[in-house]
Order: sequence, then C-alpha cells, then structure tokens
Amino acid sequence: MPRTLPLLGRTAVVTGAARGIGEGMARALVRRGARVALLGHEEPALARIAAAFPGRAAHWPVDVTDEAAMARTADRVEQRFGPPSVLVANAGVAAGGLFLDHDPATWRRVVEVNLIGSAVTVRAFLPGLLVTRGYYLQVASLAALAPAPLMSAYGASKAGVEAFAHAVRAELAHRGVAVGVAYLSWTDTDMIRGAQHHDSLRALRARMPWPAGRIYAPQPVVDRLVRGIERRSPAVYAQPWLRAVQAARACLPAVVTHRARRELGRLDGRAGLSATGLLGAGGEADADAAGLKR
Repeated sequence: MPRTLPLLGRTAVVTGAARGIGEGMARALVRRGARVALLGHEEPALARIAAAFPGRAAHWPVDVTDEAAMARTADRVEQRFGPPSVLVANAGVAAGGLFLDHDPATWRRVVEVNLIGSAVTVRAFLPGLLVTRGYYLQVASLAALAPAPLMSAYGASKAGVEAFAHAVRAELAHRGVAVGVAYLSWTDTDMIRGAQHHDSLRALRARMPWPAGRIYAPQPVVDRLVRGIERRSPAVYAQPWLRAVQAARACLPAVVTHRARRELGRLDGRAGLSATGLLGAGGEADADAAGLKR
C-alpha cells in the first residue's frame, strides 16, 4: 500500500470494467481510495464488482459507441460521485483472421468500439476532467507500435487511439488535463484466452520473438497502469521491454512483413486462418449487443 494516496476521494471512471484489465483497474483504484464508476455492457458482472465496494463503486451499463447514452451516463456519474479526476478508456474488442475474410460488420465494430468509443468516452467526460484538471489514460497495445497481421482492425484501432490521445494531450496541456497512453503486450485476459482457441492466432503468437510471445499475468499489468495514473504519466508500459519496441518502431513494419511472409506462407489456405468473430466472452457480449453474427 503506498504511503500517500493521491487518488483518495477522487472520482475515477473505467470503461470495459466488467472483466479483465478493466475490472482489475477498477478494484485497484478503489483500494487506492478513489470512488469508481464502472462502465460496460455486462450489467451482472458490473453489479457484482460494485457490490464488493458499497458506497465506493457504482456501475452503469452503457455502450461506449452510443454518444447520447454516454452523455447521460457522464451526467449520472457526476451527480453520484462528482466530476471525474481520472478517466480510463479501456473498453475494447478484437477479432482475428485475414482482412479479406473478415465479416465487414465485425471489422467495423472493432474500430468503432476501440477508436470511436474512446473518442465518445472522452467527449462525454472531458468537461468534468477540465473542472478537476484531471488525467485521461488511453489503453492502447503493442499493436499500436508494430503491425499486427491477422488483426488488422485491432491494429488500426489501437494505432488510431494512440494518435488520438497524443492530439488530445496537445490540445489540453494548457488547461491542466494530462493524457497518458498505456501499452500492453499479450496479457492473460478473457480476450487473449479467446484468441488461444484459434489455430492461426495461437501459432503466430508462439512464433513471435521472446519476450513478445509470452502471455503475462494481469495483476502486475494492473499495478503498473495504476501507478502510471497516480504519476499522471504520458506513457505507461505494462511490460518494461515495450520501451525498446517504442524506440525501434520505425523498422518494425519491414521486420514483421519478413516474418509474416514465412509464417503465413505456411498457414495460407488452412481453415485456421478463417475469421474468428469477436474474441472472448466480452467480445461475445458486445456482438450480442451490436446484433453481430457470432
């Protein structure tokens, strides 16, 4: 437990809080003294988490791509807890497979949730952050730093949210709102476990060079992200080696293309390269909410 609690009495908002990194961050933020608003699709899971912290956490089921619903939710959160000092745009979905094989609606949904949903989230809660001179953490990915073959929508959306966060940081710096980007590699969440059920994604991860191919325990990731929030860090690396990837990112497209030419050449034409649909139980919940085929 830290000696000081910079988040004590502050309001934090976490999207995608029903499971995985979002749930872990919500729990950690409460333990750091914050009042936490949990947002996401899965109301029973959100309610279970909030019930563990009576008076210190509350939940609102909402689709982050729905601008009107998010604006209403922001008003309700402020009425309940006051203006937010922390906003964590964590909600995200992923789908695997070759771009040409993807269901267009599923591909579009990944971009809508991850990129458009982050922008909608910031638009809804930014007025409160301006009042508190708060901090917005955008959860990105290794996929923002390097090409992600077989995950084109996910890679495009995570590169997009990184660029979006950098732009918003520049716009808000003179108004006292800090913006950070969190970079994560493969972390043991429901989404990644869903990816492991598909031959192509499992094979490509296994062939990634060490340490990029490892699957990491979630709690150390959560702890680093929350420390980044407390420090108002502009960049938070869930795995320290990602700093080196950041430095080398200019050469990574050529390196990834070289490796993918060999690996995808081995897999091409196999059923394992077929599109996966949205991954994991969280992806299934989003697909149901959006009316997508699974």
